[in-house]
Amino acid sequence: MINAKTLKLSVKSLKEFAKKRLPDQELIALDARDECPLEIVRHMCSPDKLGIQLLFIPEEFGGFGGGAFDVYCICEEMARIDLGVATAVLATFLGSDPITVGATPEQKKIWLSRIADEGLLFAYGATEPDAGSDLGALQTTADRVEEDGRVVGYRINGSKQWISNGGIAGAYTVLANTPGGPSWLIVERGAPGFAQGKPEDKHGIRTSNTAALSFTDVYVDADRLVGGVEGQGLLQAQAVFGYTRLMVAAFGLGAGWSALDRAIPYSAKRIQAGSPLSEKQGYTHKLIVPNVARLEAGRASIEETGERIDAGEGSLNTEGAIAKYMSTEAGNAAAEASIQALGGYGYTHEYMVEKISRDVRITTIYEGTSEIMEMTISRDRWQLHLKTRGRHYHDRAREFEALDERHPNVGAGYTALALHALAEVMERARVGRLTRHQHILLRLGEWIAYAECAGSLARRAARLAEGKLNEKANLRFDAAALAAIARIFAREAALKVAQEGLRWILGAEPAGLAASSGDVAAFEAALNLPAIHRAQFGLISDMDFVADVLYGRAVKAAAHGA
Repeated sequence: MINAKTLKLSVKSLKEFAKKRLPDQELIALDARDECPLEIVRHMCSPDKLGIQLLFIPEEFGGFGGGAFDVYCICEEMARIDLGVATAVLATFLGSDPITVGATPEQKKIWLSRIADEGLLFAYGATEPDAGSDLGALQTTADRVEEDGRVVGYRINGSKQWISNGGIAGAYTVLANTPGGPSWLIVERGAPGFAQGKPEDKHGIRTSNTAALSFTDVYVDADRLVGGVEGQGLLQAQAVFGYTRLMVAAFGLGAGWSALDRAIPYSAKRIQAGSPLSEKQGYTHKLIVPNVARLEAGRASIEETGERIDAGEGSLNTEGAIAKYMSTEAGNAAAEASIQALGGYGYTHEYMVEKISRDVRITTIYEGTSEIMEMTISRDRWQLHLKTRGRHYHDRAREFEALDERHPNVGAGYTALALHALAEVMERARVGRLTRHQHILLRLGEWIAYAECAGSLARRAARLAEGKLNEKANLRFDAAALAAIARIFAREAALKVAQEGLRWILGAEPAGLAASSGDVAAFEAALNLPAIHRAQFGLISDMDFVADVLYGRAVKAAAHGA
C-alpha cells in the first residue's frame, strides 16, 4: 500500500507536469482539434518519466501497489486537469482489471509487468453496439481451436463500440462468448483480422481516444484466456465494479470541483450592481454552495467505500454504485452551474467551464449509466429491506441518532430523519407491491443514494472533528466548515426522501386508495414531515457560513459560528 508521503509526491508531480504541459489554452486547442495527446499520455505512463501507472500495479509486478483510496486520489487529480486525458491514462487500469482479479499467476506476471515496465496501454473491450451496458447480452464469440482433442486457441468474431483507448492501446481485454460462457481474452494490437475504427466524434472528452473494434477470425492462443477457465468473464467483471466505479466517481468529483474552482474566483472579481457576485446570495446559494455540498457528499461516499475495499470487505458493488451516482450527478450539476455562473463567458469555447461541462457528462454514462446505478442500488437495498422485515433503515437511523448525541452539529440527526423516512417509503412500496413500476425502483435508488451519502458525510465530519480522518483524505475544509456542509446536505436528503417519496408512492397507488385523506395523513405522519420541515431552520445561515469559507471571508465566517 502506498504511504501518504508517496501519494502526496505523486499528486504534486502530476500537478507540476500538467501546469507545464497541459495549461488551459492547450487543452482547449486539443479539444477543438478533437485530438488525444498520445505523446503526453505515453509520458504519463512511462516508468522512467511520470509513471502514473506504477501506482496501480502490485509491488510483485514492479508497481507501488496502490489501493482503492490511492486510486481515488489520483483519479480526482487527473480529472481536475482534464477528464479526457484522465480517461486515456486510466483506461489502462480498467482494461487490466480482469487480469488483476482473474488471471493466472503467469498471466499476471506477463501483462502487469509489461504495464509497469513498458507503460503498455490497455483498453477494456466489453461494450457492444447492441448490448450497451448489458454485459450478459454480448454477441462477440470466441470459438475453440482444437488439436488432438486439446484446446490450443480461440477465434474471435464480433465487434465492440465506445472503447476508450480503442484506437491507441497496445493490448485489449475482450469479453466474448466461449462455449463455456462469457470470458475475457487478451488480444494484442496488430493481430490479423483485428481492426480499430476511426475516433468517435464525441460531445466531450475529445482529448481521449474512443473507437470501435472489429474482430474477424482473430486468433489468440489458449494462454490468452484470462484465468484459464471459460465462463468466468461476468464474475471477473463484477468483482471490480466497486473499484472501477470509484474511479469514475472520482472523475465526476474532480471535474465538478474543477468547474467550481473557476466559477468561485470569477465571481469574486465580477462586479454587478456595485458589488461582486460572490457577495450575492442569489448567486452563491443557487450556483455554488448546493453543488459544493453534493460534491462533498460524493467525496465522503468515495472515501468511505475506498477505505472499506482496502480493508478487505470485498468489491462493495452497491457502495461503489452509490458513490458513482452521487459524485457524477453532482459533478455534472456543478459544471452546468459553473457555465451559468460565468454567464456569456461560460457559454463560449474560450473558457474551460464549457469544456468541463461537455466532458463530465460522460461520467454519468460510462462504467454504467446513472439509471443502471439507480437500479443496482435499489435492487440490493430492497433485498435488505425484505430480509430485515423493514428494519434495515430504521436501524441505520438509530445509529445516526446516537452519532447526533456525540456530535450534534454534523447533520446526523437530519440524516436519521432521512433514513427513517426512507424505511417508511420502502415499506409502503412493499405493501402496495409498487416496485412493479420500474420508475419507483429507479427513484428508490436515488433516494437511497442521497440518504446513505448524507450518512457518509455526517460520519466524515465527525471523524474530522475527532482527528480520525484518513491521513490521505482531502482536507480542503476544516471541521466547522465540513459540519455545516454536512448539515446542508442532510437537510436536502431528508426533504428529498420524504417529499419525493410521498409524491411517487401516492402517484403509483390506485386513485381510490390514495384519495383517502386519513390514509394520506397517516403516511405523512409516518414520514415525520413536520420534523423534516423543522430541520430546515438555520439552512440559510449555514449556507452563508459555507459561502464565507469558500470566499475566504474569515472574519465574517467566524461570526456565523457553526
